[in-house]
Amino acid sequence: MALWIEAESVEMRPNATEENLQDIIRAVYRQVLGNAHVMDSERLTSAESQLRNGDITVKEFVRAVAQSDLYRSLFFETSSPYRFIELNFKHLLGRAPQDQTEISEHVQTYNNHGYEVEINSYIDSEEYTLGFGENVVPSARGNRTQLGIKNVGFNRTFALMRGYAANDVGNSAKLISDIGGNLPTKLVSPSRASGAYSNTGKRFRISVSKASYGPRVTQSAATFEVGYNQLSQKIQNIHKSGGKILSITEVS
Repeated sequence: MALWIEAESVEMRPNATEENLQDIIRAVYRQVLGNAHVMDSERLTSAESQLRNGDITVKEFVRAVAQSDLYRSLFFETSSPYRFIELNFKHLLGRAPQDQTEISEHVQTYNNHGYEVEINSYIDSEEYTLGFGENVVPSARGNRTQLGIKNVGFNRTFALMRGYAANDVGNSAKLISDIGGNLPTKLVSPSRASGAYSNTGKRFRISVSKASYGPRVTQSAATFEVGYNQLSQKIQNIHKSGGKILSITEVS
């Protein structure tokens, strides 16, 4: 079995070993910098030392990376404003923006208060606290049902998560047309040329809780296996029936 979009939670444990610390540091760089290659000279050695010494939490290390000159050069200076905000949602909250209202709020935050306040608005949010707390590395959450998140968020998050081999460097927003026009986002097969792999022949296992399937059958937990082409419709049907999606994983 291989994970398609669900990422294993990486958490800093009490009295963390050096191995655990290195796992945390690598996971933060990979998540926050969108798989971009980090040279030794670009690493935040001071922040790494503070994390190792217990002076800062994982959350504050995430903040340091997101406010670094490296993040700014990769995703702010060379990207359109929409792309920058789109990637902030992905890197810091593990999901895609839901609608034009969310995009507009963050455009105003940046225009009125600047870069640092825009970054902090994600990390200091209640959503970040509930999702990751102080010591869990942010990761993709768009494949799980989240309180207050619309169904369209599944497809939009899938559109941003293009496989582990791909990186996020690039200045064009991926969702601007769909979000600006309040349109649904289609599930499109990732291109092999982009560094990801094709999903069209794959099957996916959806884990569900609190699902009702009619007056005679009620289950507290269930799993379904569907093909790629049926994935979007199955997600919609699960939500209509009152189900809560726990995860979506690829079945080999």
